[in-house]
Amino acid sequence: MTSRETSPITQHVAALEPIENYLKGHATGKGEYIRKAFHPDARIISFRDGVHYSLTVEEFISARFQGEPAADEAQRKRFITQFDVTGNAGAAKVVLQYPGVTFTDYFTLLEINGVWGIANKTFSAATPA
Repeated sequence: MTSRETSPITQHVAALEPIENYLKGHATGKGEYIRKAFHPDARIISFRDGVHYSLTVEEFISARFQGEPAADEAQRKRFITQFDVTGNAGAAKVVLQYPGVTFTDYFTLLEINGVWGIANKTFSAATPA
């Protein structure tokens, strides 16, 4: 292994870091974690309630992260259900179970110049019947 190569385990650990930052951002309400999770030119794209959304990272932070945990934070659950990395690219599926809605997030991950980040996010939102 050369100094630029990493083991698959090291690569997977590094690729998980942006997902962990994303989860910390949701738990704390702090946009700084979201900013660390995403590549600066990433997009957050969804189709919800008949409306197509396409947000920059900064628009996503402004709309959702006010610097404080949500009032119902103790009732929220978040977990990674799928994670796969090959070389400098990967994908992850994260479920966020909140009172009244469950979000399923799909991420593409990319390592650029040795730094892993979320390249794009799409999501689905389901409300209980």
